[in-house]
Amino acid sequence: MIETTREGPLALVTLHRPDARNALSIAGWESLAAAVREIAASDARVVLLRSAVPLVFTAGADLGEFELLRQRPIVRTRFRIAMRDAIDGLAALPIPVIAAIDGGCYGAGVALALACDLRVAGAGAQFAVTPAKLGLGYPREDVARLVAQVGKGQAARLLYSAEILEAPEAAAIGLAEIATEEAEPLARVFADRIAANAPVAIRLLKRALADPADEALDDAFEARFGSDEFAEGLDSFRNRRRPRFA
Repeated sequence: MIETTREGPLALVTLHRPDARNALSIAGWESLAAAVREIAASDARVVLLRSAVPLVFTAGADLGEFELLRQRPIVRTRFRIAMRDAIDGLAALPIPVIAAIDGGCYGAGVALALACDLRVAGAGAQFAVTPAKLGLGYPREDVARLVAQVGKGQAARLLYSAEILEAPEAAAIGLAEIATEEAEPLARVFADRIAANAPVAIRLLKRALADPADEALDDAFEARFGSDEFAEGLDSFRNRRRPRFA
């Protein structure tokens, strides 16, 4: 269900399991983690996470495996680790990741979206964090990202109530950065803008966003003034042309 393709500097990760509303099985999480590792080793400059299924982003974890998880404790660990490898691997990519969310984004799907740097929600997008409806918890790493994104109060609201938020309200509380009519076209606009900028500088900026307390960033900041990227950027500014970053 995980399809990866390249369009120049853009790496596309496409969820495609229409018979299950893009629900991610254990094997699906493992496949996503493998795709993320492949992107990490590539020269891609930006990632676009999207769905090929109309009106659906992802239903989250595959409920068809939940009976197995109830009966077999050993499978629970594989499930948790598979989710962590995929979600945390996506968050740890050194390049920006944009989620184009058109349709339902539920349960672990919200955790997947939270691992991205930007979330663009289409008019039909819906968000719900649903484990309380099933008598389940939510992984601590994903709770932490939810709190960091929307604040403790809104995180409590979403976790305790399992209510569905439409795109405008999701944007209003910060769960999505942008609400628009169709997510993917606008997400591609942002991807193109990012890909046109200095790639090493973008990686440094993502490091700073992830851990602004890292003192090693001070030396990295100073070093950029001696970089080829800065020389190209400054020359393009002076000569009123578009920069061409290698």
